[in-house]
Amino acid sequence: MIEIVLITRSSRLQGYIRQALYACKTCYSKMNIRAGVCLACSFHCHEGHELVELYTKRNFRCDCGNSKFGNKECNLEKSKNATNIENMYNQNFDGVYCTCARPYPDPENENNDEMLQCVICEDWYHSKHLGCKDVPGDDAYAEMICAACMEKHDFLWKYATKYSTMHNSTASYKNGEKILNVESLPNECTMPQKNVSEIKGSCFWLEGWRTSLCSCESCKKIYKEQGILFLLDPKDSVQAYEEAGKITKRESQYEKGMKALASLDHVQQLTAIEEYNNLKERLKEYLQKFAKNKKVVREEDIKEFFSEMESKKRPKVVVPTYCR
Repeated sequence: MIEIVLITRSSRLQGYIRQALYACKTCYSKMNIRAGVCLACSFHCHEGHELVELYTKRNFRCDCGNSKFGNKECNLEKSKNATNIENMYNQNFDGVYCTCARPYPDPENENNDEMLQCVICEDWYHSKHLGCKDVPGDDAYAEMICAACMEKHDFLWKYATKYSTMHNSTASYKNGEKILNVESLPNECTMPQKNVSEIKGSCFWLEGWRTSLCSCESCKKIYKEQGILFLLDPKDSVQAYEEAGKITKRESQYEKGMKALASLDHVQQLTAIEEYNNLKERLKEYLQKFAKNKKVVREEDIKEFFSEMESKKRPKVVVPTYCR
């Protein structure tokens, strides 16, 4: 059953992957160390705690139960590495976002501004704090890199002159989808050489812009030294992660269940887990009778069980959301 896998397996065994994460402020207040836990651990190990939803982060391994949590063990995976050395942590793990370092939603601001995620630092920014006069509509760009990351990796502005919304005349359409005219020179560096040092602010990139990045050995060295080699990985983007989730026939039962559960809001997730626990306990009691009497469980017996469960459905219980 998918539901059984959902709450009995941490994502740790999958290694460093892009996944939905939570920061536990209850545990953080005790240890004062940034850490992230997977969706399964947020339910099984941190139920009733104050959780911050982090959405997805790349190349992350669940921290639950490791040295960051002191003597607190993970209920799903007892054996864990002391630390996950490849994990990256930003201010989001403290429950704040953007250059203004405010929570979201902000209790002091009734008109919460739209927030956009930078594909490099993965922090979230209010549109008014992006350092741009105008923010393009959602359909006009595919990804955004914040002003700080563009300044840190300023060579990317050379690509922005051709593959961002600041210069989209190189874009064309095929079968209703935007594509880029990428010029390639075999075995040569294709990085544009136009001097763009005067450009500042955040950058909004067109669909397919990553395919325009030069992958010659010289450029790969730059990406590696600056810690952004992941930009060359076609599976790195959030969009690729979401698209992969649609290919259900290639997913394991665990992956399908986890992504289905992640698509619900936290109240719905809690309700689903509560119903699962109710089902598990009743099924366990029902099957114990067969084990005690050494009887074989038939298809008819299982149908009878679920028929009785259907007739005994409990009224819907509204579960309050966690604070942020």
